[in-house]
This record gives sequence, structure tokens and C-alpha cells, in this order.
Amino acid sequence: MTYLIYRCGCGRVLYSREDKKTRKCVCGKTLKVKERRIFKKVKTIDQAITAVQDMQEEIHGGPGFISANKL
Repeated sequence: MTYLIYRCGCGRVLYSREDKKTRKCVCGKTLKVKERRIFKKVKTIDQAITAVQDMQEEIHGGPGFISANKL
């Protein structure tokens, strides 16, 4: 099974299996996977999760989310 790593228009990094046609982002948009720019292809779900986490950290500059009272 191959997993694709791509981004939503809102900036969130997502992954899905290569055989899936659409994916819904947490922002509410439904994405057509084949129309997205694919950043990486990985073989396992663990690699997909790690790739998404690494890209999110690179883009947003941190390993996790910050609560609103700490901004």
C-alpha cells in the first residue's frame, strides 16, 4: 500500500492511501487527491504519519499546537 502526502489550501499537511479519490480536511474542504500536488509517497502508515508531522513542524515552526492562552 502506498500513501500520498499533500497539502490542503488551508496549509494543513494530509495523507491518504493512493487508491482514495477524495479526502476531507479538518477545515471542511473536500479535496480531490489526484488534483493535489504530491510532496511524498511512502509505503507504510507509520512513515506517512511521520512525514506529515515533520512537514507540519517545518511549515509552522514547532512540534505541536499551542493553546490560545499561551499566544
